Amino acid sequence: MASSPQHVVSFTDKVIEPAEIVTSDPAVVDRPYHARSWRYFARPELGAAAGIWEAEPHLERVACDYDEFCHLLEGTVRLTDSQSVSRTFGPGDSFVVSAGFQGTWENLTHVRKIFFILR
Repeated sequence: MASSPQHVVSFTDKVIEPAEIVTSDPAVVDRPYHARSWRYFARPELGAAAGIWEAEPHLERVACDYDEFCHLLEGTVRLTDSQSVSRTFGPGDSFVVSAGFQGTWENLTHVRKIFFILR
C-alpha cells in the first residue's frame, strides 16, 4: 500500500476499524437502523471530520447544526425539507446539506457515502 505525502490524507492509506452505531429512538427514526463510520480525518478544534459512512434503509428526522458535504458511492437517498420539497440523489452525486436544514434524510437503499463535516 502506497503512503501519501505529509499532510495528505488518503482513505486507502491505512485500515481503520469502523464505529458501529445503532440508532433506535422512535422520535428520530422510523425504525432502528445500523450504520458504520470510518473517520479518516478529524480536526476537533475546527469542528471538521471526514470519512466514509454507510447505513441500512431508514428515514431519520434531522435538524442540522453543521455543514456536511456528501458524495454518494452507493445507494439512493431522498432529502425532504420542512416545506415538503424533496430531492433524490444516487451514486456519483455530490451535495451539501448546510446548517439550518430541517426535515428528513431517507436511505431508500443501503447507502455508502464519503462525507466532510464542518461544525
